[in-house]
This record gives sequence, structure tokens and C-alpha cells, in this order.
Amino acid sequence: MDLDDKNEFARDGELPAQAKTLWHGRFTGGPSESLLAYTVSLPYDQRMWRDDIAGSKAHVRGLERVGLLTAEERDSVLTALDQVAEEMDSSSFVFVDSDEDIHTAIERRVTELAGPAGGKLHTARSRNDQVATDLRLWCKRELRDVAIRLVEMQEALLEQALEAGDAYLPGYTHLQRAQPVLLSHHLMAHGWALGRDVSRLIDTVRRLDVSPLGAGALAGSSLPIDPVGNATDLGFAKAFDNSLDAVSDRDFVAEAVFDLALIGIHLSRIGEEWVLWTSGEFGFARLDDGYATGSSMLPQKKNPDIAELARGKSGRLIGNLTGLLATLKGLPMAYNRDLQEDKEPLFDSVEQVTLAVAALTGMIATATFNVEAMQAAADEETMAATDLAEYLVRHGMPFRDAHAVVGAHVQTCLAGGGALADLVAADARLGPDAAALVQPGVGVQMRTSRGAAGPDARDEQVESYRAMLSDEMHVIRDLASFG
Repeated sequence: MDLDDKNEFARDGELPAQAKTLWHGRFTGGPSESLLAYTVSLPYDQRMWRDDIAGSKAHVRGLERVGLLTAEERDSVLTALDQVAEEMDSSSFVFVDSDEDIHTAIERRVTELAGPAGGKLHTARSRNDQVATDLRLWCKRELRDVAIRLVEMQEALLEQALEAGDAYLPGYTHLQRAQPVLLSHHLMAHGWALGRDVSRLIDTVRRLDVSPLGAGALAGSSLPIDPVGNATDLGFAKAFDNSLDAVSDRDFVAEAVFDLALIGIHLSRIGEEWVLWTSGEFGFARLDDGYATGSSMLPQKKNPDIAELARGKSGRLIGNLTGLLATLKGLPMAYNRDLQEDKEPLFDSVEQVTLAVAALTGMIATATFNVEAMQAAADEETMAATDLAEYLVRHGMPFRDAHAVVGAHVQTCLAGGGALADLVAADARLGPDAAALVQPGVGVQMRTSRGAAGPDARDEQVESYRAMLSDEMHVIRDLASFG
């Protein structure tokens, strides 16, 4: 059973007015039902329970190190936290009406289990530094997982690229046929873009690897706490330098949501191409039945829903980013309740990207290609136009003049004045040697410069691509030591 189904509170966010809060001592009356219903965050922040327990354990150990807890109190609270973790993991944890958020719920349950020692759990700690710590721990784990999934997608693209061999298709600009390119080259182009996404995620994780624990509400504490020791205990690279910045900083959330939005844009581009490629008009690719859907009315249909949703959900990811930035732009220093709005766009973006990458990886890995259709489209005579112009350049003609000569022949060909190969062969400036460049399969062989779309350059690229994958996994494995 999901945690959300445990009680009425987690389902619909409604709390009775008499609910006891962490801050009830300042008030003569209880909070209104509408206030609690509007401010509740447990339905979505409960996914950070592992991180909250990890942060609480480090905090408890730190309190004992500086003499604010006895060894017996420390052990009692740690045991209680372990039991809470077991209850959470088994979905047997029971929420009560006074649980405003996951932090409150865990502290309440620890106090029930550990007695008076549990009441010391929040010593020298605010929910402000607590939630910032939890969120950084969550991001470190989840963004690393997204990076691993992207590497798996890069590997699927490489496998298809290797399987494609020397098959080729038209390369497009403005969605108009431009020059022939190897299918392997085209597939790896998407892989290189995903490599930049992996790099950005890694950089974001490295930059957020700072512990806010010990910053308190905004100004630290008068008690002899140990933020540096806590940071080390939690696997952070360092502790915060400025308590005010530590609790108000959500740059790392904005960076993460940007990274995810750009991943979504790259996935959308893949989706758009596969929608086109699998259409009857292109006919370049066929989807496996397990990664396509049918029509409720049209028996013949096989729809690329995964590709379409990848394209459509990119708008949602962009919306998450712009909404978050709009929330952050008007806030003064220190914690403001507006920052509660940082989690839903982050959690949603991670979830949507994770689902999209998994589905697209399967779609790509199981697809088959109609090489004959691809190559027939790429063998259109006019696709050799640039090669013909470069032939003239190699024989001393300025490129602009060569462009005009070939362009005139293309115009004549398209107007019905003859086949391009015949027109080229009859031109003394070009002749039979140049006409041979128009023959099927020749053009893609001409792409020989570094990173180009021909076979020799492709073979070099495969080695670089494999090295990229190896480097990515090496760095991601290093990130695992962060906690």
C-alpha cells in the first residue's frame, strides 16, 4: 500500500483545526482547517523520508559529539529512527493529523518511540536547514540515477549505430534533403547531445554537494554544534559557509530543473524524428509492437505514442522551470514559505524524465530500419550538389562560382531539362569524373573530414563515443561516494 493511502491526511491534505503543531506554543488557538489544508506538503515531500532520516541520524550523532545528548540518548533516538525507516520501507508507518510534512511526521514518531530523548532530536536544528539538507541529499541520489539512465540510452543508440553499418539516409536542414549521412552518424549525434546532459547533471551534483545542516533557521546556533562533522557524516564535500545563504539557496534546484528541461528538449527532438521516420510518408523505421500503440477506431494504425509524449512533455518540463524561476525571483534572503514550491516541479521533472528515458531507450533498442527506403531517398541526384561544387573547388574554381555553376545545372534538372548526371557529364568544367559523384552511395563516402558523416570519420567517432561512455560511468561511480 502506498504511503498516501495510509490515512485521510495524506490522501487529501485536510487537517482538523485542533491539530497540534511544532509551533503551537506561540499561539492561543489552533490553526484553521483551511490554513492547514493549503499549507500541507506531506503528500509530495514524503518521498524524502530516507533523506530526512539520514540527516536526522547525522544530526543526532553530532549532538552527542558535542555533549548535547548522552550516548544513551543518542542510541535511543538512532534506534527509533531505524524503526521509523523500517515502517516507512514496509509502508506500515501510520500518519496522524498533526503531521504537517515528512519532517514533522518522523520527529513525532521518534518521540513516541524514544520518549524524552526524542524531544531533543530538533535541538539546534530548524526545518529550514533540515529541508534544505534533505533536498540536497535527494537530488544527489536522483540526479545520479537520471545520469545512469541517460548513459543506458546512449549505449542503445551506439548499439543501433553499430548494427546499421554503412546504411545511410538523407541528412536534413530545414527538413529539406541536404546531404547523405550514415545512419550510425545520425544516431550518435543524439548520443553526443545526451552526453552533454550527463555532464551537466554531474556538474550540478558536484555544485550542490554542500551541507546546510547547522545553519538553523537562518543564523546558526549559540549551541556548540558541529556542522563540518555532520557534513562529513552525510557524505557531503563540505559544510556551508554562510547560514543565511544556506537556508535560502535553491540555485541547485533551479539548475537541476533546467538540466531536466534541456534533457526533455533533446528527447523531444528524438521524438519528433521518430514520429516522422515511422510515418508512411518517410517509412524509415518500424516500431516494435511493445513500444507502439494502436487506435480505438482505425484497425491499421500503429502509433508512436512514446515519441509523441516525449515531444509533448517537454513543454511540461519547461513550465516547471519557468514556474520555479518565477517563484525564486521575488524572495528576500532566508527561508520563505514560497520555497515549499520548489519540490513539486523538481520531483515531477525527475519523474517525467526518468519515465521518458526508459521508454525511449526501449523504443530505440527494439526498432528496425527500412534501409532501402532511407537509401533511396538519399540517392536523389540533387543530393550530390555540394560534392559537385567541391569538385570544381579542387580544380581551382572559387567556391561561389562553383556554387553558381552547379546550382544552374540543378535548376535545369528540376525543370525537366535532363538528368543531373548527364548535364554534369556534358559540362567541360565537370565531365564524366564529376558525373560519377552523382551515382547512388557515392556521396556519403565523400564525407571524410573530422567528425563527418562518412565511414572513415564514423569509425574514429565510435572510438571517441565509447571513451565518452567510459568516462561518464567512471565519474558517476565516483559520485556514488557522495552519500
